[in-house]
Amino acid sequence: MNMIKVFRPFAVCTIGVALAMSTASAQSYTQIDYPGATATTVNGGPNVEGTSVGSWVDSNGVYHGFSVTAGGVFKSFDPPGSIYTQPGFINYQGVIVGEYLDASAISHGFILARGQFTVVDAPGAAGTGLSSNNDLGELSGWACTDPACGVTGNSNTNQGFVISRQGNYTFFGPPGAISSEPSTVSLLGAVAGFYRDTVGELRHGYLLSKGKYTTIDFPGALYGTFVGGGNLTNDLVGVYNYRSNCTSDCNHGFLWRDGVFSSFDYPGATLTEGTGINSLGVIGGIFIDSSGNTHGFIRTPSWQGQ
Repeated sequence: MNMIKVFRPFAVCTIGVALAMSTASAQSYTQIDYPGATATTVNGGPNVEGTSVGSWVDSNGVYHGFSVTAGGVFKSFDPPGSIYTQPGFINYQGVIVGEYLDASAISHGFILARGQFTVVDAPGAAGTGLSSNNDLGELSGWACTDPACGVTGNSNTNQGFVISRQGNYTFFGPPGAISSEPSTVSLLGAVAGFYRDTVGELRHGYLLSKGKYTTIDFPGALYGTFVGGGNLTNDLVGVYNYRSNCTSDCNHGFLWRDGVFSSFDYPGATLTEGTGINSLGVIGGIFIDSSGNTHGFIRTPSWQGQ
């Protein structure tokens, strides 16, 4: 699971937003809060039309999925029988994929297309999650050793996979990984994700492109690097130096472009995580404010670019 992402009839609402400017990087940030939610995360997108997906938490602590358009309209959704919904990605056609837990706390992947849900279970896996879908219909996800894929706190190991348009599974993992998850699969078949190694279970990001793995480690990040998403040109975003009990110089977002890292933080945040980036360079993500509240965000480049 993403470090922070673990956190019915459609309800259509208007977005609650707040704008802040990062003068150092000349980017604009839009805060995303599902109306009435106790916490909101943006887990995937925005797609090129500006629609993002994520999760919102109700007053009973239940996670629901949502989409939100560039115009600020929310739609809430849950697969039938879900007790926990975690969307991961939305493609150009508006098809959404993600993960949910059923009433027996078993994790399944789901596809939401034209209002219809399709359940996806990896062969032989105790639990399954989906993380992305490209515009060719290829899917990325993970197979779990724990039926709940670690959501309920049980020990869990993951193996990544890609599903072809024909429904064929290809399982894979970076060299030295003891557990790994893909975050996105691009139109060109490049896969971005993260893994844990055998030395202290340190987290690393990775990019698998044309059969070659590139390890993504933010320079000087003692507590690991997590890649949350990538785009067609293999720009990657994520979080580095993630620590649950952060005191200083940790939990920053990053952008990796053409082999060069840049760090960014939502203004005033104690944690910033990039979870998706589209071909226009617009980044979606999650931040925690100084009061410990979790919000989604959209980071839009100025006309000057990054």
